[in-house]
Amino acid sequence: MENLTISSPSFEDGGLIPIKYTGYGEDISPELVLDGLSKRAVSIAIIMNDMGHPVPAYNHWVIWNIPAISLIPENIPRGEQVECLGCAVQGRGYGKHRYRGPKPPFKWSHIYHFNLFVLDCSLDLPSTARKKDLLAAMQGHILQQAVLTGHYR
Repeated sequence: MENLTISSPSFEDGGLIPIKYTGYGEDISPELVLDGLSKRAVSIAIIMNDMGHPVPAYNHWVIWNIPAISLIPENIPRGEQVECLGCAVQGRGYGKHRYRGPKPPFKWSHIYHFNLFVLDCSLDLPSTARKKDLLAAMQGHILQQAVLTGHYR
């Protein structure tokens, strides 16, 4: 598997996610930068998990069929289809078809993983799909993967 790194100009890997990208702020997705994207890449999928939630790897965002681009812009629009990203599809994460930023209760600190998958195909999944459906559909198609970690309290 070719090396891939994911970063964000908004926060360092392992660092504090700024309030702008949380449910206490503007609740918009951060810009994501990919380095080392495979020339064989067809599409990208992202799963954002809340690792501190009582339900293991609680899910805040699922999106797939993002074109093979090295810069995923900030503030991905809400909705099932994302036209500005080549009609990428947002599945059901946190019960919604959109990015839902960190919003842990009280002053508890939670860790969040932005899991990025580079695929050799586009996926034929309905927008009602959830994380488990996306994970199953990606099997055998993952060329690269990387994770960006942040925390918020």
